[in-house]
Amino acid sequence: MEPKDIFDRIDGSREDIIRDVSKLVSIPGIGPANDGTGESERADWIEGYLRDLDFFDSVERMDVQDEDVLRSNVIALKKGKKKGTVWLIAHMDTVHPGDPLLWNHPPFEAFVEGDKIYGLGSEDNGQGLIAALYSVRFIGDVELQGYSIGLAFVADEETGSNYGIIHLLDKGVFSKDDFILVPDWGSPNGEFIDISEKNILWLKITVEGIQVHGSTPDKGLNAYRIGARFLTDLVDGLYERYNDKDPIFRPTGSTFEPTRRSVTTDNINVIPGRDEFWMDCRILPGYDLEDIISYVKDVAEERSKRTGAKISVDVVQRLASGPSSSTGTYEYDSLKRSISEITGRTVKEAGIGGGTCANFFRKKGINAYAWSSEGDSLHKPNEYVLISNIMTDAKVFFRLFNELCINNH
Repeated sequence: MEPKDIFDRIDGSREDIIRDVSKLVSIPGIGPANDGTGESERADWIEGYLRDLDFFDSVERMDVQDEDVLRSNVIALKKGKKKGTVWLIAHMDTVHPGDPLLWNHPPFEAFVEGDKIYGLGSEDNGQGLIAALYSVRFIGDVELQGYSIGLAFVADEETGSNYGIIHLLDKGVFSKDDFILVPDWGSPNGEFIDISEKNILWLKITVEGIQVHGSTPDKGLNAYRIGARFLTDLVDGLYERYNDKDPIFRPTGSTFEPTRRSVTTDNINVIPGRDEFWMDCRILPGYDLEDIISYVKDVAEERSKRTGAKISVDVVQRLASGPSSSTGTYEYDSLKRSISEITGRTVKEAGIGGGTCANFFRKKGINAYAWSSEGDSLHKPNEYVLISNIMTDAKVFFRLFNELCINNH
């Protein structure tokens, strides 16, 4: 079958894509850290879908126990004659939907409006997942002359990847002969390929003061007030101290942002004795995370002495970035050609602040890239995916497989 025939069949799949995205959205994939039951039910549906395609030589489940919850990974492989595999890797888990009142439609019931399908996980990472399925759906019975074709649908991306891509890497599923593409980050018109990521540092700050009645603040120590001033000074200091720029990244500098705060008290007439807040820091690779942690702790110690409150700093997550992936290989050029041919755009390299599964490969010395068509509704109420983006991505992925796997360059 000629590539144009495959592209035409993908373009003619609107109703099937709506059906499949709707099914995916209807199956919760929230991890236990967000009070969910994991990805196992989604994995059941995806495993059945892959087997029904009758394309892959093997479809394998690799499940991991996470306390009382089963975290599931699904691996599909079509063997080629050449050593190495071209992998598409999408994650099955989602974030929590948050406040249901902020959703115009139930988050687990897909709603179609024009080119948009609304629903939790429709874009993150439903776009990449469904596009991966459609990239191979119409290939048929063919002998691969080049690399093998692999699809991996993984668990736990939203909360650290310990039960997903890290587990699979530890089990030796991937090798340095592989080409890894992670469709979990997008840019306008698909113009950028992510080749590098920032360090990630999540911090929890706890301020302990003295709780008293609201009418006698002089008898207590207002943890909320101390915490608010400390937070403002800390953020200003971090941005001033770690102010390097790297134009390959979007945004170009490091970011140090407060993201979450606990309830200080349930009553208006109480001076709170405890304040907790969290920060999400995305830091350029040239900086040492230990230096930044040390700076935050030094500021906390100085402010503790000045105010009398106890201010403690805990590291919730730290993930150092791996080296940038190579842009000097035939396989990478093939990806750029595939994107340019389908989108008509000139493709450039970029670095990102968001963490994807690609970084875990880079840390192991395996080139990995993140790319998809633009999407900007992930982690938001009323998340949606564009049907046209799924079609574009599926065609790019097929074009990549056709050059590197079906044919032998």
